[in-house]
Amino acid sequence: MKTQITETIVTECRRKLILTKQDILNRIRAAQSAFVHAEKSGDEGDVSAAHIEEHTFLISQERMRNQLLEIEMALGRIETGTFGVCEETEEPIEAERLLAIPWTRLSIEGAEMREAVGRKFAR
Repeated sequence: MKTQITETIVTECRRKLILTKQDILNRIRAAQSAFVHAEKSGDEGDVSAAHIEEHTFLISQERMRNQLLEIEMALGRIETGTFGVCEETEEPIEAERLLAIPWTRLSIEGAEMREAVGRKFAR
């Protein structure tokens, strides 16, 4: 049974998206201020440790930027009235799923369909 996306659910999802966006922006700022560009000098161990630290920092920043992009797209879908519609099936996304992951673009059925296609072409 497909659930209807009510204005209350959309409002709650918008609130969660904005709070999550603020949290991620704060984490990005904190990580940037805490990250110190280590000089790439010293012995091989020091240089390797600096490279690993920089790599870890860049990966975490990229993940947070990707999540911010998903959040911005979800906020855009709210504004255009397409929020809560599965990109794969074009059916309403389950309300519980939206409340848990408000930036999701797929219903459970749509996610399973994409996963099946991914497995098919991964062989």
